[in-house]
Amino acid sequence: MKKHFPFIITVCFVFLSNYLYAQNKLYEIDQDSSSVWNLFKYDVNTTWHGVKHAFTKPVTWKGNDFAKLGALVAGTAALSLADESVNEFAQRQVSDFPSVVRDFGWYFGSPQNYFMANAGLYGFGLLTKNEKIRYTSVLIISSSVTTGFLQSLAKNAFGRARPGTDLGPYNFKLFSSEGGQHSFPSGHTVLSITMAHAIAKQFKNPWVKSGIYTIGAIPPISRLIDNAHWLTDIAFSAVVSIIVVDSIDAFLKRNNAYNLHHQKPKNISWNVTFSGNKIGLVGTF
Repeated sequence: MKKHFPFIITVCFVFLSNYLYAQNKLYEIDQDSSSVWNLFKYDVNTTWHGVKHAFTKPVTWKGNDFAKLGALVAGTAALSLADESVNEFAQRQVSDFPSVVRDFGWYFGSPQNYFMANAGLYGFGLLTKNEKIRYTSVLIISSSVTTGFLQSLAKNAFGRARPGTDLGPYNFKLFSSEGGQHSFPSGHTVLSITMAHAIAKQFKNPWVKSGIYTIGAIPPISRLIDNAHWLTDIAFSAVVSIIVVDSIDAFLKRNNAYNLHHQKPKNISWNVTFSGNKIGLVGTF
């Protein structure tokens, strides 16, 4: 059930969008005078179009976009050289790592808890008619559905062995249904980084941003300590999550969703760089 959760959420939004508001494009409403029900229909429609944009964006890719994808894949492969050494280091920290932090990392990154937390955030924004909170929640859910579906599909397709199986980082059993063969990518990382990045983008204060990213980093780190993922599972997941959030965020602002015309979207050019056993995501403003 858990591994199909992102897919179920996606299907629900497809049907809700078609049932609640049969629109082929984003539309505008008066955010202040509209009823809660109309705001909800607007948010569902906006979420659906955000998801659709993320999945159809590759159709418009050009040479440079494919080059970046190739760099991400190559960088991940190069970083895999450090997987075993990082895993060994992480296992030496198990006895000293606070159990409360490990528990938080597990529960926060679990799909059910994650979506319930965002449902609470969205519910508050909807009932109070707070555009900023509703926008943030829509950005989180649309990005989460996209990244969650992709990671669920990739887990089954690649069938990479988890560290705890003692099969090594290069053991793959394609299209395996075994839980021990679902290491790549990291679902906990995908969800936690997606939420952290979406929320952090709403603040300008660097200290607030740092605090949000620190909390978002707990699930990925705890998964390393729990011997459930390799370093490359986490690094790849984090990069993909950031790219998806930024893509949907730019799409919503470009289409003036939530009256964000006064917030000019930043033009950021993302590039994946790697050297030796390091991989990095560089954004040029």
